[in-house]
Amino acid sequence: MSGDDPRSLSLSKGVVVLAGTPIGDAADASPRLRAELAGADVIAAEDTRRFRRLLDRLEVTTSARVLSYFEGNEAARTPELLTALSGGARVVLVTDAGMPSVSDPGYRLVAAAVAAGYAVTAVPGPSAVLTALAVSGLPVDRFCFEGFLPRKAGERARRLAELAAEPRTLVFFEAPHRTAEALAALAEAFGPDRRGAVCRELTKTHEQVVRGPLADLAAWAQTEVRGEVTLVVAGAPPVAVDLDEAAEQVLLLVRGGQRLKPAVAVVAAETGLAKNALYELALKNDPQTGPEGRSGPKSGVSG
Repeated sequence: MSGDDPRSLSLSKGVVVLAGTPIGDAADASPRLRAELAGADVIAAEDTRRFRRLLDRLEVTTSARVLSYFEGNEAARTPELLTALSGGARVVLVTDAGMPSVSDPGYRLVAAAVAAGYAVTAVPGPSAVLTALAVSGLPVDRFCFEGFLPRKAGERARRLAELAAEPRTLVFFEAPHRTAEALAALAEAFGPDRRGAVCRELTKTHEQVVRGPLADLAAWAQTEVRGEVTLVVAGAPPVAVDLDEAAEQVLLLVRGGQRLKPAVAVVAAETGLAKNALYELALKNDPQTGPEGRSGPKSGVSG
């Protein structure tokens, strides 16, 4: 593990630079982004035409060799970029918007570069995920990013069923023409009253954030939705768990052959209840149960 400055390494060894680009407003581009684009040896761009337009908007010129690097050619193009790195090149990777490798090309190059011993660094930049979270009005102390939902209805329903009890705020990307369908599926899986926010065209001229229950958002989205869309959905509310029922779950595990302490730990993790309270109530309800299982010696349990 090295703490060397990637810039000093670039003098003798190739470096990969993941460059975050504006998600809408070109004024969000950092001075360092401009400097990296101007000084790169090779620039791998998700869409070279859009990248050229970005250079024009930023008023940046570069002598770098610009290569296309998108989902369809990542696997084939990565060895070529590794060859450039072996010659000491500074390879800058940009996507159409935001941070490379976050639901965008980049992961393959990063994994390959790390495996080959090259330095990988990043130019921090705007993020649709974090921007949407910040403006959603929903809790942001804990969240998870789920990328794009599956396009097929059955696969999407299975994915959402897995997430229905997730307590953290959820963030999804979605195509504008599938937004209404996705919101309807979310309302069906999570309940119509679960809160959400549709964040559209963030940082752009026509930015719009619509907040409300999922059912209302699904109805709103029946009219045409345009532009880049990020969905933010509140996590599942805590479920009130009856202590007596939880203690019975512990005893069911014990009767099935589980030892008491591990059974308590399992149920406590599932319910959020205190281990000591579960342990003591399980013993009270079935005095023959001990820490080794049925009819075992009794002792305390630590939390």
